[in-house]
Amino acid sequence: MAAGEGKGKGGAPRTWKVGELAKATGTSVRTLHWYDEIGLLSPSDHSRAGHRLYGEEDLSRLQQILSLRQLGFSLDEVRDFLARPDVSALSVIHMHIARLREQMELSRTLLGRLEAMASWLEKNERASADELLKTIEVMQMFEKYYTKEQLAELDARKQALGDDAIAAVQAEWPALIAKVRAEMDKGTPPEAEPVQALARRWMELVNMFTGGNPGIRQSLETAYANEPGARQQMGLDSALSDYVKRACAAAKA
Repeated sequence: MAAGEGKGKGGAPRTWKVGELAKATGTSVRTLHWYDEIGLLSPSDHSRAGHRLYGEEDLSRLQQILSLRQLGFSLDEVRDFLARPDVSALSVIHMHIARLREQMELSRTLLGRLEAMASWLEKNERASADELLKTIEVMQMFEKYYTKEQLAELDARKQALGDDAIAAVQAEWPALIAKVRAEMDKGTPPEAEPVQALARRWMELVNMFTGGNPGIRQSLETAYANEPGARQQMGLDSALSDYVKRACAAAKA
């Protein structure tokens, strides 16, 4: 029976010649030779003709090496790490799983950012460079001020609300802000009923975004407090922000 084709006679362990192992795993022969030369992965046996023969234990070690390389380990670090008595094939796999989950989360976040950008561009066909920069600034703000758990919750709310509801809210915000500013410019007290009605709707929209999560609400407030560019994009300034806070405080009371 040829090497690499299953159990041999009497249930002998499966073995692979270097070319067979390279083809089966997508690893180059040159790489396997180099791993052998530096003592990172040496074949456990040789044929009578002197050919390298890799066994199932060697295959397991190769999987660990490739996982650690994908995790960013140098070859020297891989060798030192695998020499540790507390490291097993299972522990390496768990490390790789954890990293892949992190990468999936980052990919999900990036997908959301790009979808938001695409949606914005569809509504604004002639986006200027300044508008794009402002949009990117707000998108970056989310990663800076929200935890991964909060971003995941926000994404779930986005899916639950649907694109139409989100688009309607996005369209309502500028009009609502303009109405609040008009009342402020007229000198209407924040406690007056016309402003209170606007404040209640303001809180409803915020609650729609946060889902009533106080942590997300605090992250939102911190973000807008620390990011003047984001406030400007929303049409907010310090005076209007203070006016809204007073109106919302009165509405809650």
